[in-house]
Amino acid sequence: MTTALDLVEIKKVAKRYGSERALAGVTLELRGGSMTALLGHNGAGKTTLLGVLSTLVRPSSGQIAYRAAGKAVTGESVRREIGVLAHASLCYGELSAIENLELFAGLYEIEADIPALLDRVGLDKRARTREARTYSRGMVQRLALARALLTRPSLLLLDEPFTGLDRDGALSLGEQLGQIKTEGTIVVVVTHDLEAIAGRADHVAILRRGSLVFEERGDAYSYEALKDVYHRHAN
Repeated sequence: MTTALDLVEIKKVAKRYGSERALAGVTLELRGGSMTALLGHNGAGKTTLLGVLSTLVRPSSGQIAYRAAGKAVTGESVRREIGVLAHASLCYGELSAIENLELFAGLYEIEADIPALLDRVGLDKRARTREARTYSRGMVQRLALARALLTRPSLLLLDEPFTGLDRDGALSLGEQLGQIKTEGTIVVVVTHDLEAIAGRADHVAILRRGSLVFEERGDAYSYEALKDVYHRHAN
């Protein structure tokens, strides 16, 4: 039976860190084959929500239901379906790109076409056998994305994925994420780079001080449309 996620239901999820409120009763639905632009100012709760979705952060209250073809998916089966690109690359600097991905493939006990994966994220072939600590910020970001895609996740969570990339690199990555979305993946992107996801994000959710203040689905949002909803609702 397939466990590929096609629906994630976030129900009244709240998170507190001591007296600090990071999330306040967020209710949201994420669908397969859709890219959600999760927007808001710094401190709005976006990274916390990604952490909860990844199962790495436990909510203070509320729940998240992961579903595949109408059936609930739980535990380790959920975690195997999730790919995460966080602020930290989670890659080992003393290993090359190829060695990093071979290590993670071994941990997950999967076979992967590593050269094809590195081609997909656009990591220079000449750099793939060098230690990752010699990479530029943009190269590390590409390797981190390859690591996140290694298991062919059906839920892909990306926290500022365009950091360190030049304009062409950011737009190219945005195009790749659009392709991943069309393959049926649930893609959630936290970013301030609205141009890179323009024409690909078809679901916008905006957080402000931990609360969901705007949500809308539509056709792929243009850059102007993304800027408009952001400026109207994030402040």
